[in-house]
Parts: sequence; structure tokens; C-alpha cells
Amino acid sequence: MKLEMPPFQEARLLVVGDVMLDRYWHGSANRVSPEAPVPIVRVGSQEARPGGAGNVALNVAALGCAARLLGVVGNDAAADELDTRLQAAGVYCDFMRTADKPTITKLRVISQQQHLIRADFEEPFEARDVAALPDRAAALIGDIKAVILSDYAKGALQDTGALITLARSRDLPVIVDPKGTAFEKYRGSTLITPNLNEFEAVVGPCANEQELVSKGLALVSELELQAMLITRGESGMTLIRPGLPELHLPARAQEVFDVTGAGDTVIAVLASALAVGESLADATALANLAASLVVGKLGTAAISGPELRRAIVGEVDSSRGVMTSEQLAIVVEDARSQGEVIVFTNGCFDIIHAGHVGYLTAARKLGDRLVVALNDDDSVRRLKGPGRPINPLERRMAVLAGLEAVDWVVSFEENTPEALLESIKPEVLVKGGDYTVDQVVGASYVQSYGGEVRTLDYLDDCSTSEIVEKMRQNED
Repeated sequence: MKLEMPPFQEARLLVVGDVMLDRYWHGSANRVSPEAPVPIVRVGSQEARPGGAGNVALNVAALGCAARLLGVVGNDAAADELDTRLQAAGVYCDFMRTADKPTITKLRVISQQQHLIRADFEEPFEARDVAALPDRAAALIGDIKAVILSDYAKGALQDTGALITLARSRDLPVIVDPKGTAFEKYRGSTLITPNLNEFEAVVGPCANEQELVSKGLALVSELELQAMLITRGESGMTLIRPGLPELHLPARAQEVFDVTGAGDTVIAVLASALAVGESLADATALANLAASLVVGKLGTAAISGPELRRAIVGEVDSSRGVMTSEQLAIVVEDARSQGEVIVFTNGCFDIIHAGHVGYLTAARKLGDRLVVALNDDDSVRRLKGPGRPINPLERRMAVLAGLEAVDWVVSFEENTPEALLESIKPEVLVKGGDYTVDQVVGASYVQSYGGEVRTLDYLDDCSTSEIVEKMRQNED
């Protein structure tokens, strides 16, 4: 699967849900209190960040999308601080203020990058506090491309049915981050994103992958959803869609520092990608990549557009280079699913010279991806005789993988690459030198399924055998 940065600047999203303020107190804890067996924290710094649906909206805006946030808060300083911080980040806030309840606030005390305690300041909102929320949503939805419902079970989303109906009447995707076990209230939404614990709390324990998928499909059908994305921590995430095989994406994080807010990032990237027309599979892959970035940060945090772009570039780079035949089959299938044309060539490539570079550059222009298959050392010896290859396989592969024109390098131990050709079925088979099409190994096979066979010339006076002979003459 080839990831690309979507045009997030074209997306406009409405986030509705439980808004909260996350406060962090940082300090050193070098002694234990004489009053109780608890650490004494000498607070050195304080910070505050939007949390819950606020963090979702912040993630949406950080990607470069236009974000509108609708939620319920108290009539207090915490609400003012939330409004100020979110507006400064480019989020348009429409807060319904209540006079008798505080803005939901969570205070975390942290020392040496470890959470010591969390204190919650909240009172669940009642039906009267949120009665006007669907009407407020209708006033904001005019030019919106997707709707996110961020449910933290704090009382803002008591009438999800009205919100889902409103969005679906305008053919807008509705993506829900659910909470609790009453999933019936999310009926008719486009996609819900429960974590594994939330999912199993609804459908029961899943003993294996097959049971997870079958129960997921049953729930999708029951709730009339288009899909479900189950986030599974270190086991990655699984996208379940009716009529299609499940898509499982492994976790990408190299180091997990803090999972706080990771679900907010996932749903923000997912919905933003869908808002600009990305497929569910591509949107999920982007969300998975973004999740790997956010868990490396402390506390609720947003992934910016440039951060995600850099990660995508790194992902593209990591999909190039030396492959096993099994790995090659997978990446070729992914590339072909994106409509890319696969070009294949093979040879010994013992001493890489200008002729090789020019030939490979020309071959790459015949398609989107170039596969170079190398004879292994024993195969080269059988074909070229004693003393060859000059460079062992690992060095030959490393040099070729470093060329800009080459996407994937693979080796084979047989005298010919016919097994590889049968495995990946390239659209174009290329051979260099003095070959004619009917002399190219595998030509008839490639032509049998409609592939193209081409021959290209090396640059004049460039031949590995001639270079080796000149070297030997100089030694004499």
C-alpha cells in the first residue's frame, strides 16, 4: 500500500462530543511525605491542553483541515482557557455553557516522565444541558465534509441518533469514537472505532482472529454500519468491511511513551482522510501511521500535517531496497493495487558501470516500479566461470538498492529468474545488451498474460566482462 499525503486543506470537519481540559503539573519527586506514604512533588511547571473532543478537533486542525467544535462546558475559567487555546490553533468553537456544572478537567501530576496521580473535576451533563445540541449542529453543518462524534460518556452525546440522521441526510460520513457498551445508539453511522476491550465488552471475548472478524461483521450488520475499525494496541488495528477481507495493520510504534489521546489522533486522521475522498483502506493506513507518532509523545498531543508528511516520506523510502522473494510479492501486490506498472529486469550486475546506470534509468521510465533480480554467487559462477563474481551478492545488491532508478532488489539461486517472473507477473520485462525479444528468458511467459517484453542497449564500450579483462591485463 503506497501512502500519499491527502489534500487536507480541502477538508472541513465538524467535531461533536465531550470537551475537556487536560492539565499537567511537572516536578521532581525526591522524597516521601512524612504525613502519608506518598511522594512529595515539587511542581516546577504547569501546562494545559484541550482534551477529549477538543483534542480531536486540535488534531484535525493540526493536519491543515478546517475544524469546528461543538460541545458542552461550564461557565468558568477552564472553558475560557479551552476556547482561547483552540481558537488560537485554528479551531472554531461553539460551546454550550452551563451555569451549574464545571468544565470537565483532568489534572495529571508527573515526575520524571511518570504519571503519579490523576484528579478529575467533573459532573456528568444532563439531558437539559444538551437538549439544543442537535439544532446547534444543524447550524454548523452547511459546508462540512465529515462529522466526528467523540464520545467519552460525559453526557454531551445523549442524542447521537439525531446527529447521525442529520449528517447522513446530507450524505456525510459519520465517524464515531464509541464509549461504553450501548453501541445501539451509533446505528447508521459510517464507521465506529472501538478499542479491543470496548469491542469485546459488547460482543464477548474473541479467542482468535477468525472469531474477532466474524463477530465484527455481525456487529457491523446489526448496527447498519459501513465498517468498523478495531484498535488493538501493540497488535495494531483491524478494519472490518462487509463483502471484503479484513485489513489488518500492525502497530508501527518503535517506542510507546504515552497512549493518552492516541484514539483521538486515529479518528481525526481517519475522518479527515475520508473527508477528502480517500478510501477506507488508505485512511486507515494513514491513521495507523499517525498513531505510531502520537504514542511517542507525552500526554494529549496533536500530529501536525508536516509531521505526518515526513512520516509518509519515510514510509515510502522504507518500502524500497533489498527484499526477499516473499516480501517482494507483498509489495508488488500493494503497488499493483494502486494501479502501478511493474518493470522487471535481471542479471549478474557484478561491477556496476555507467552502462548499467543508463540502462536501469531507461528501464524505470517504462513503468512505475523497477524490480532488479540478481543471480546469486553460485549462479554467477555457473554462468561466468571461476573467479566470478568479483563482488559478492550482498555488495551487488547494496549498490543497486542505492540507485535512484531501482525500487526493489531481489536475488535468485537458479540460472534464470523464471520462478520470480511467475510469482510477481510484471507488466514489463526488460533485458539489456545484444538480446532480441525471442532470446529473453521468460519472454513467452510474460507475453502469455499480455505483458510487454522490451530490449534496451547498454552504453557503448561498457561491459563488465571487458572491464574484468582489462583489469586482468593490467595485473599482467
